[in-house]
Amino acid sequence: MAKDDKDRPQRRPTTRLVRAGRDKSLTGPFINPPVVHASTVLFETIEDMHAATVPFPPSQGMRGPRQRYTYGRRGTPTSDALEAAMNDLEGADGTVLVPSGLTAASVALLSCLGAGHRLLLVDSVYGPVRHFADTVLKRLGIETVYYDPAIGAGIEALFTANTHAVYLESPGSLTFEMQDVPAIAAVAKRHGASVIFDNTWATPLHFRALDHGVDLSVISGTKYLGGHSDVMIGTVAARGEAWKNLKELHGTMGLHVGPDDMFLALRGIRTLAVRLERHARSALTVARWLEARPEVSRVLYPALENDPGHALWKRDMTGASGLFSFILKGWSTAQATRLADRLSLFGIGASWGGFESLITLPHATRTATRWKPEGPLVRLHIGLEDPADLIADLEAGFAYVAGGG
Repeated sequence: MAKDDKDRPQRRPTTRLVRAGRDKSLTGPFINPPVVHASTVLFETIEDMHAATVPFPPSQGMRGPRQRYTYGRRGTPTSDALEAAMNDLEGADGTVLVPSGLTAASVALLSCLGAGHRLLLVDSVYGPVRHFADTVLKRLGIETVYYDPAIGAGIEALFTANTHAVYLESPGSLTFEMQDVPAIAAVAKRHGASVIFDNTWATPLHFRALDHGVDLSVISGTKYLGGHSDVMIGTVAARGEAWKNLKELHGTMGLHVGPDDMFLALRGIRTLAVRLERHARSALTVARWLEARPEVSRVLYPALENDPGHALWKRDMTGASGLFSFILKGWSTAQATRLADRLSLFGIGASWGGFESLITLPHATRTATRWKPEGPLVRLHIGLEDPADLIADLEAGFAYVAGGG
């Protein structure tokens, strides 16, 4: 940061995206931090190495580490810059970097759960997190109970003495239900349970999860933080005791992210505000157009005024992103497939958050709630193309299917 930044008032979010993680001790005279490729780190003396890596008792006179960097996976100027930026954006005591968003979710869960514990997991959760809970956590002796995303403070009825964590995702990955995060977090606090929240959709720019009672904020940086479909990275930010436990597990598991991906994620953060503004504005344009189409039964997007989750979205979040779904009316899956295959500006592919628009035909799994849509579910990510061109592409696709194509 500039030498006088500490003496200035708290910056607004969009300014902080540009300034965060730019301590001159890390970047020197450069705007961006160096991309440090490192494994071995050298010490001046054996005593220095032991002080940094061996927990000698105080009686031996060791004063702790004499240098910041001890080994490549334990930190470099590149990782420090990205972690500092995320701490600033999230309002966190600390952030760990991991190889993917799924890893971020998994590490967050493992940091606060153990054998005999119980997890409350939202039923609209990202599919791979559901699979992790149903397989790995189950093998570890951890029980998972799924709950309705609309439960709010009613989640109190699901708590037991061994409930140690609640995992939220709002809006849901495929069906975009909003959750009352503060209400659920307040109940969890009364029961001494940790609150984990997947904040990939809104990002800390539009929702500071830790300010709403969350203990661990999970983000797939592969999506909007990177923004160009060329990064694999996840982050977990935490406060208090949750941070201590997270940091310990992260180090013990030897998790690490390559320096090039760290650099690209940090670079992506600098333009996050302008990209998200365009994603959201274009998505709202396309979503409103789809609402008026006879082929569409309903559009699932909290930023729409008539969406069931709009009031919660407006209360808690300062903006939206470009991901939403819609349900086709009276169409078969085969027709929906022909639509997706016909489009020229919507790529068919997993993930989202990049500059290109995407389409998928997902299948939503439910355990605690009923999900039987009246037609095929279509998920769109609206990229940075002109929305008029995207609408024309969709309109041509609808006409193609209607004409028997």
